[in-house]
Amino acid sequence: MPVQPWFTDAKLGIFVHWGIYAVDGVQESWSFYDDIVPHDQYMSQLDRFTASRYDPREWAKLFARAGARYAVLTSRHHDGVALWDTAHGDLNVGRDLIAGYADALREQGLKVGLYYSHSDWNHPDYASTRKPGRPPELEDNRYSEVAAEDEDLAAWERFIAYRDGQIRELTSCYKPDLMWFDGEWDRSEEQWRIPELAALIRSQVPDVVFNARMLSEGDYATPEQGAPVVPPEGPWELCLTINDSWGHQHHDHKSVDQLIRYFTETIGGGGNLLLSVGPREDGTIPAEHAERLEGLGAWIARHAEAVYGTVRGLPAGHHYGPSTLSKDRRTLYLTLFDAPRAEIGVRGLLSSVRRVTVLGSGTELAHRVIGGLHEAPGVLWIQPPAAADLDPHATVLAVELDGELELYRGSGRF
Repeated sequence: MPVQPWFTDAKLGIFVHWGIYAVDGVQESWSFYDDIVPHDQYMSQLDRFTASRYDPREWAKLFARAGARYAVLTSRHHDGVALWDTAHGDLNVGRDLIAGYADALREQGLKVGLYYSHSDWNHPDYASTRKPGRPPELEDNRYSEVAAEDEDLAAWERFIAYRDGQIRELTSCYKPDLMWFDGEWDRSEEQWRIPELAALIRSQVPDVVFNARMLSEGDYATPEQGAPVVPPEGPWELCLTINDSWGHQHHDHKSVDQLIRYFTETIGGGGNLLLSVGPREDGTIPAEHAERLEGLGAWIARHAEAVYGTVRGLPAGHHYGPSTLSKDRRTLYLTLFDAPRAEIGVRGLLSSVRRVTVLGSGTELAHRVIGGLHEAPGVLWIQPPAAADLDPHATVLAVELDGELELYRGSGRF
């Protein structure tokens, strides 16, 4: 089945990593798994996690101003701490922090996503087996697996029942539009019972979207942190942090210029950007994160025509920068990150150009085609915009074509 159309049209989502790890600002889950923070110290954050200033409506309004069309909240990370008052397992924050989030997003017209880790490094029955084929000489982590001779398949069945119980709660109570899974590397598809898990979720939410970490049931590719040089085929999403950490920590933050580059390069390759923010333990989003979301959203608002309702643009080599294409394939949107010093060249256009304008100002730019031989077209040269027409972050040119986009991808005459 093709992925739900809303997903490919969304372009931007907000990834909210929020959990007890925000109290001390330590790395989420991995800090105890890798023995960076003692387990008791990590878990002591649970008693200090207050959510005292949590206002999901303010979150949703900020996400909408950022230009996002969906958000994904970490309902339960690898540490097993649930953000709702689950009846399955003993670890949760003692109140429901998801219902208000889901309601607030829907009030703003945003789709609701929930992150859930397949892994649970705190569950007493989790470290009861190991992934088939894992070399025995690999060191076992006590939180995730046991030696082959110590496997307890009955305990694993209890874990799967616990997992399924939590998933039933999430899907029946909140009806998520997207389930964003993680932690899949710890076990095989057969051990996770992926087809059965997918059937369980779809019995509650038939049109749910799954990321690739639902393995054979995934709807779209999920590159993480590293922007792909060659975009994946089909639907995909780049999940990216505003700084270098998923959860709340004090680090340098990516600038608005950098975020616009990541965003335009991602949508130009046909993907969505899922941009992570890390709220403080009290539920407030740091001002630095909010400022960058507002800056990205302001740029998107000025260039919405080149963002929403578009598909992936030109392959690499045709234009030195990202581009998108209108769904009718008759308007090409070229992104310029720097003030051009000379004419802007576009190679390989077989389509005739009606006109070129600066998106936002509407200023028309002169253009001409030079060169070409036989089947190889000449280069389209576009007059550079005047300084007054340049966007302070990235300028977009709308290239209107006489028909649908046609490209020459050959090597020319030898």
